[in-house]
Amino acid sequence: MLKAPHSQHQTVPPAPTLEAAKVITISSQSIKVACSNCNLRELCMPVGLSKNELERVDTMVEVRRKIKKGAALFHNGEAFRSLFAIRSGFFKTCMATEDGRDQVTGFQMAGEVMGLDGIVNDHHTCDAIALEDAEVCVLPFERIVAMSQEITSFQRHVHKIMSREIVRENGVMLLLGSMRAEERLAAFLLNLVQRLHTRGFSQSELVLRMTREEIGSYLGLKLETVSRTFSKFAEDGIIAVKQRHVRILKRDALNDLVNRADLN
Repeated sequence: MLKAPHSQHQTVPPAPTLEAAKVITISSQSIKVACSNCNLRELCMPVGLSKNELERVDTMVEVRRKIKKGAALFHNGEAFRSLFAIRSGFFKTCMATEDGRDQVTGFQMAGEVMGLDGIVNDHHTCDAIALEDAEVCVLPFERIVAMSQEITSFQRHVHKIMSREIVRENGVMLLLGSMRAEERLAAFLLNLVQRLHTRGFSQSELVLRMTREEIGSYLGLKLETVSRTFSKFAEDGIIAVKQRHVRILKRDALNDLVNRADLN
């Protein structure tokens, strides 16, 4: 099940070609950045590092890269070289189905790490598209491996990030396999708002950076079903919706839907 524990409707423009994406991402300021001065350090880095260890981790970050809305951070099939810590903005990961449709496989936000899909076979297995202007820290994987061997707490942190992604993947499989539409959307909203709250945002309000069509793709629902379920939640007084802004009025009602799915 999509984990209810962990703000964010306009169609995202098509991803540019790889060449265009490179122009956008590399020419838009590749800035050296220090982890020790980053306000997302506690989300990205392990706690308890000494000053010396933190300075060494600083050297691991190659550049900070800006990605324009609609541009690709990386493409399916592209050689894997780095992980990417999201400093600001919102992304979706997706892959093409056999019939040519884009299947959304996840949404990622500031403080989370992207690119783990490339570790297994040394190439990325999905596209990562910015849903709004974003900024990422580029972490060359070779440096991550070397740092993990030197700093035990950093190695544990990397393992924790990988484990979290495995748990999330398993949760999505359970979500798609056993939940009804209302339960899927309830779990999705709770998951988003919790992840945002971890970053200091409201526990009851969020701005959707993705379209309802993209939500449907991720949840395995048709666009009409997503819109109808949003409307039902609003009619029942569970949420208030104004364009992309969603306010959760009855959190317990969403939790009840998710818990009911757990019992089935």
